[in-house]
Amino acid sequence: MKIVKHSGNIVEFKREKLRDSLLKSGASRSIVEDVISQIEKQLYEGISTKKIYKLAFGLLKKNANSHAARYNLRAAIQLLGPAGFFFEKYIAKLFQSEGYETLTNLLLQGKCVSHEVDVVVRKNSYLTMIECKFHAGRDAVSDVKVPMYILSRFNDLKTQNLAIFEEDNVLDNCFIITNNRFTADAIQFARCSNISLLSWDYPDNENLRDKIDRSQLYPVTCLTTLTLAEKDRLMNVGIILVKELLEDTDCLKSIDLSQSRVKNVIREASELCKYI
Repeated sequence: MKIVKHSGNIVEFKREKLRDSLLKSGASRSIVEDVISQIEKQLYEGISTKKIYKLAFGLLKKNANSHAARYNLRAAIQLLGPAGFFFEKYIAKLFQSEGYETLTNLLLQGKCVSHEVDVVVRKNSYLTMIECKFHAGRDAVSDVKVPMYILSRFNDLKTQNLAIFEEDNVLDNCFIITNNRFTADAIQFARCSNISLLSWDYPDNENLRDKIDRSQLYPVTCLTTLTLAEKDRLMNVGIILVKELLEDTDCLKSIDLSQSRVKNVIREASELCKYI
């Protein structure tokens, strides 16, 4: 059976690949096998991966909203736009969960010119600048021009004493993070230039997906019991993470949700954050 990917490439349908993605939702193996069986009955030559995803999402949602929310994680990250403003804040929270001090949206003076820096983090006196490459579309990739350009900015900044975290600091490292993927050339150049990279699937076992599941830092955009407008309203009042919503459930009342809907959202959020 041939299927069409987001990129337009035609590939063979692989049951094992679908099973692996469904298991990451937290659903049991019996539920996953049932979902796959139902999807296979609806497959046809040339079906798109987008259509398969929608079928899987709908079937998981019937079983548990939290399973669908986790399955929806990559799409949820793409909702941290439109220009990546919330993605930068989200990345800062990801580093905070690992014990870093963080600052976002800084204007720093380099040797030659000033630079807007998305995130700066510090741990054990080690200072890192982070540039976030956000893509609203799933197929966009960050090619070799991205680390080449950011390396030039880092080189202009790293010789300067920068007033960050209430004292003068010198940058030690440069990190580039994207919600999509890096090309092979981008990865090779970054390795050669000692630039750290993080993407949806790179590096193995320490990629963005792994970090999110390990820390349970799910964005509110993955919740299936909220509308897009309601998710935007929450983020605009500073609620980026599902955990933050659970710590301040009154925020749901502030966006005019009924009591019954508040209960549904809290139930989904609680189930989501119990998963490891």
